[in-house]
Amino acid sequence: MGKTLTEKILEQHLVEGKLEKGTDIAIKIDQTLTQDATGTMAYLQFESMGISRVQTELSVSYVDHNTLQTDFKNPDDHRYLQSIAARYGLYFSRPGNGICHQVHLERFARPGRTLLGSDSHTPTGGGVGSIAIGAGGLDVAAAMAGESFHLKMPQIVNVYVTGKLPDFVSAKDVILEILRRIGVKGGVNKVLEYTGPGIKTLTVPERGTITNMGTETGATTSIFPSDEITKEFLEAQERGDQWTHLEPDEDAVYDERIEIKLGELEPLIAEPHSPGNVKTVKEIEGFKVDQVCIGSCTNSSLKDLKAVASILKGNTIDEGTVLTVSAGSRQVVEHMIHSGDMVDLLKSGARILENACGPCIGMGLAPKSNAVSLRTFNRNFLGRSGTKSAQAYLVSPETAAISAIKGKLTDPRSLGSLPEIKMPDKFYVNDNMIIPPLSPEKAKEVEIVRGPNIIPLPEFNPLPDKLSGTVLLKVEDDITTDHIMPAGAKILPLRSNIPEISKFVFNVLDETFPDRSLEKGGGFVVGGENYGQGSSREHAAIAPKYLGLKAVIVKSFARIHLANLVNFGIVPLTFVNKEDYNTVEQGDMFEIDLTTLNTGEVILKNLTKNSEIPLSHSLGDTEIELLKAGGKLTFIKQKHTI
Repeated sequence: MGKTLTEKILEQHLVEGKLEKGTDIAIKIDQTLTQDATGTMAYLQFESMGISRVQTELSVSYVDHNTLQTDFKNPDDHRYLQSIAARYGLYFSRPGNGICHQVHLERFARPGRTLLGSDSHTPTGGGVGSIAIGAGGLDVAAAMAGESFHLKMPQIVNVYVTGKLPDFVSAKDVILEILRRIGVKGGVNKVLEYTGPGIKTLTVPERGTITNMGTETGATTSIFPSDEITKEFLEAQERGDQWTHLEPDEDAVYDERIEIKLGELEPLIAEPHSPGNVKTVKEIEGFKVDQVCIGSCTNSSLKDLKAVASILKGNTIDEGTVLTVSAGSRQVVEHMIHSGDMVDLLKSGARILENACGPCIGMGLAPKSNAVSLRTFNRNFLGRSGTKSAQAYLVSPETAAISAIKGKLTDPRSLGSLPEIKMPDKFYVNDNMIIPPLSPEKAKEVEIVRGPNIIPLPEFNPLPDKLSGTVLLKVEDDITTDHIMPAGAKILPLRSNIPEISKFVFNVLDETFPDRSLEKGGGFVVGGENYGQGSSREHAAIAPKYLGLKAVIVKSFARIHLANLVNFGIVPLTFVNKEDYNTVEQGDMFEIDLTTLNTGEVILKNLTKNSEIPLSHSLGDTEIELLKAGGKLTFIKQKHTI
């Protein structure tokens, strides 16, 4: 029986377990990446482990999220990150160099390698045939310390691609079609592995768009083979020596199959407030658009922006519409300048933003009240734009560009034919904004720079045998990490200050949550399906833990958030009978006996209703050990102390 590409790479990196679906495995991590919104906390955790230098083949610290400098906090964090990189042997991508996933795809991602990143869109690296997984910062810190990464062996879904994309239909429409079919939780504990003759028509940046946004299905990761298309891309990046041919066996056996006929796709759009609310542009076009934002790690490649420039050339955006464009890297910007495409963007009236994450995470350019905003981003969660009343839609760069001209949602096929886009044979390669690691001898002399907003981590104590307290909040299905711990220009600079950032927990849903939680000495949260979908931000676990959150009881969890809860000593439990969700209310008093965790069955006593509810969990023995220790950080510190 043949092997899938995923199985081949995992087998080469397997440290513990067997590649049997649903079982616990541990793999060796070759590369890590962090960005500044999650990185500061990850490096505080790494420092506390007492390791003298990163143990990976390559680790990169990027600055791309918190680049809006309204006071000292963000620039202080950037200096801290730069000094950490110098001290511990990391590459450092300086502010202004570009978005971590775009730059990593250009300069570092390698076929057959494993990459763990403290950002949920790390699977972008799957566009060149690597196993690239998003995780919480503590898991990434542990990987830098030489620890293996634990996960459930995922099911592997074959996305079989045929045909070729029509004009004005792009890679964004491919992944929106996947989301239309399987939704935001259809990929949980699965890998989406792309094969078929149609993939030969997709460039690496297009593949990166698809693997990037595969995260929104809940997938562990997504991956394309490393073929002649990959080789061409790496050679154009002056990294041809890093190419290796990797593909699944012809008789590989998959758990599921999805067939995508590229030639039958049309422009798609995700309506508020979920990437899974997908319709065709044609069926809802015509409504007024106030803002259009083009960029993000999903759609800021050179190919994307050249397509946008070709549509905007000779046109002016509608007088009632604001258009912003954010390139993914300096390399993209340099090409756009030399080719003249940047001039076409400027003449159209586009506002050119820094090549950073920017409005995707609410870091500036929030829409006006009640605005309609078209975005080429990967998420359109409630309030993520920075304006809670705004309606954010997700579209392709082509749909975004024509809609900016017309001032209303417009099917880009109305333009007739797409102007020819010529991509360069060689990219401009200039790594002068990436600082390489120092030698171990020089690194020892580096002094870590700490600003006043960088606060030491709170203590994480072992769990007691019994948990008791109040249901602080009851929420519905598909609660995202943006609901739990919002992003944005006001909150992101507090990422290294847990006491301050905890004041915004559940701010979108209930502004009273932090005060009530502290007043009651902590308690429980009850939720529905797919709790914790979205970003890998571990602050959605650390900050609630600081407020006293003891356990989260839901119908089902998103993968990364479940791991983050365990990492910080919050017990993740699920209802055995999902109907029991309806029997509990906010304010109920709960008691849970944790001594039965190892059996997989836990009884919840609802003292208010005088009832008992059976609960379960998906935790393995190692995860239970971490949880009882009070979290992964405490566990690792004990391990290295012994």
